[in-house]
Amino acid sequence: MLTVTSVNVNGLRAAAKKGFVEWLAGTSADVLCLQEVRAEAEQLPEAVRAPEGWYVTHAPAAAKGRAGVSLYSRREPDAVRVGFGSAEFDGSGRYVEADLPGVTVASLYLPSGEVGTERQDEKVRFMDAFLAHLKELRERAAADGREVLVCGDWNIAHQPADLKNWRANQKNSGFLPEERAWLTRVVGPEDGGYVDVVRALHPETEGPYSWWSYRGRAFDNDSGWRIDLHVATPRLAGRALKAYVERAATHAERWSDHAPVTAVYDL
Repeated sequence: MLTVTSVNVNGLRAAAKKGFVEWLAGTSADVLCLQEVRAEAEQLPEAVRAPEGWYVTHAPAAAKGRAGVSLYSRREPDAVRVGFGSAEFDGSGRYVEADLPGVTVASLYLPSGEVGTERQDEKVRFMDAFLAHLKELRERAAADGREVLVCGDWNIAHQPADLKNWRANQKNSGFLPEERAWLTRVVGPEDGGYVDVVRALHPETEGPYSWWSYRGRAFDNDSGWRIDLHVATPRLAGRALKAYVERAATHAERWSDHAPVTAVYDL
């Protein structure tokens, strides 16, 4: 079995003070993908920089205090790669992948975007470049007899079932028609060729949401978004036994505005 957890920590130094360290000590995950770490490795406390029993790769952004992804594995990866061959984005702390026996696992932090700004233009450029990488990665893995799993904060809700207030967000970044169409290409059989693992296991469910705004009572009302995804090659997705969101019991017990998304695969 391979248990993989993905979570946007919304600043790992802050999360470490709020309960992430305790959560890490108790998790049964074999692989952990983090996003929005927002720190250089040397800025992190030892308990999260290099915890006992884990092999860790931190890929911070060149821009200090922004983005940053990390990948933790209980066994040493055969290879690790930061970035996906993009001159624009490889230093942005948005992607790291590791080869484990039979599977390549990646941590992704896709740009969030904002309509009518350069941030949205950047998001579109990233999406275009990343889809090409996903296709190449899938083809390369297939040639090697490997599977692929890309976990992370994709910053796109794919369908109305993936966010509570979808009607009010149709003109906002994260639920734009063109973003949703792109994600359809990623998880479509004819283009990207990947599978949204959580949705495949929970086809009729509203959510399960993984992000709730800190504003208002979004968490208490479960007014959230499902934007933290496990995206896998079809054979691996078919071996997913279960997937769930590790939602905190109360607002006060949260250590991020995202919750961990965990899936168990029968390799």
